[in-house]
Amino acid sequence: MGEAWQRVVASGVVDGPIVQCIEPPPAGLLAGIELFNAGLYYECHEELEAIWHVERGPIRYLYQGILQIGVGFHHWRRNNFRGAYLLLRDGIDKVDRFTPSCMGLDTERLCREARACLATLHALGRDDMASFDWSSVPRIRQCCPDA
Repeated sequence: MGEAWQRVVASGVVDGPIVQCIEPPPAGLLAGIELFNAGLYYECHEELEAIWHVERGPIRYLYQGILQIGVGFHHWRRNNFRGAYLLLRDGIDKVDRFTPSCMGLDTERLCREARACLATLHALGRDDMASFDWSSVPRIRQCCPDA
C-alpha cells in the first residue's frame, strides 16, 4: 500500500457508505470500463485518469482503483512483473473499499477475479509470467439494477 493511500485509509474518508455509490456511473467511467473489457488497458487508463483527476469526492478512489487494475494488466503484457504486481495489488485494495457494488458495478466480483490473477502472477513468477492465460482476466460487469 502506497503512502498516499495509507493516509487516505487512515483518514477514514473511504470508510462507511459512499453516497455516490447509489448514483449511476458517469459516461467517462462507462467509457473506461468498455476499454478495460476490450483489453485496451492503456486507453482505459487515459479515459479514467480524466475523471479521476477532476473528481474530489471519495468515489475518485474507485476510478483510480479500476485504472490501476487495468494498468497492472498493461504492465503484465509488457512483462513488467513489478509494475503488474504493485498496480494490481494497489488497485484491488482501492476497489475493495467499494464492495460489494458501487454505481451498479459488481466490484466484489472484480476484486475476487483480479485477486485470482494476482495470485497466478505470484505463482508464475517473473520468469514465467508470459504463460498467463489471458482468458482469465476479469471483465467489469454491471449488477444490482436497483443500486
